Amino acid sequence: MPVDYADAAVYFVVFLFSTTLHEAAHAWAALRGGDPTAYHGGQVSLDPIPHIRREPVGMLLLPLFTAVVSGWPFGYASAPYDPEWAERHPTRAALMALAGPAANLLLVLIAGLMLRVGAIGGVFYAPQSVDFGHLSEGASPGWTIVARIVSGFFSVNLLLAVLNLLPLPPLDGSGALPLLMKPESGRAYRRFLRASPFLGMIGIFVAWKLCELLFDPIFFAVVNFVYPGVTYG
Repeated sequence: MPVDYADAAVYFVVFLFSTTLHEAAHAWAALRGGDPTAYHGGQVSLDPIPHIRREPVGMLLLPLFTAVVSGWPFGYASAPYDPEWAERHPTRAALMALAGPAANLLLVLIAGLMLRVGAIGGVFYAPQSVDFGHLSEGASPGWTIVARIVSGFFSVNLLLAVLNLLPLPPLDGSGALPLLMKPESGRAYRRFLRASPFLGMIGIFVAWKLCELLFDPIFFAVVNFVYPGVTYG
């Protein structure tokens, strides 16, 4: 299938902004919890430059390359934190882990509200069918472009949230598990993860497989809230 470069450009810009917000949320939550490591690295910021400087391949080069080749940006990012702080305060570290996907869910909510308000205002309307990144039609060519951008924010951030909330290392859902444990168990769990870096490779592979199964039902369930009375699936 030929690459749709218009979609690829939208997805790349959305990926860059959304990943920046995701990592800034981690950094802000860590700072609030008593760890200024990411703050001193400049990551408590919506400016993508400090985040790109930390992960130039994952934030810029790899997403650009994969967007051009496949139409979809693939990449990664990270915010630094003090592992000793995380071990001393497993609950605070777990909240730091949740802050990233929470930021993505906030963008999903904002994009969904924009689509809904646009539909009420007559500038957007529900299409006959929806798929990833195409959730709305515009009343004019200009509004069609806006609809594509907003749909991109909705879809990409929902995917980032669902993927990162899976409780598998090295994803944020795994980092949030100490919230369900006693403090000493949470510390032991974090020590185990630090001593077992190979689990991250296995976790990423399993997470992609799980996400393939879980994402579509979640996607259509959430989209159906955007257009009450219209059912997609």
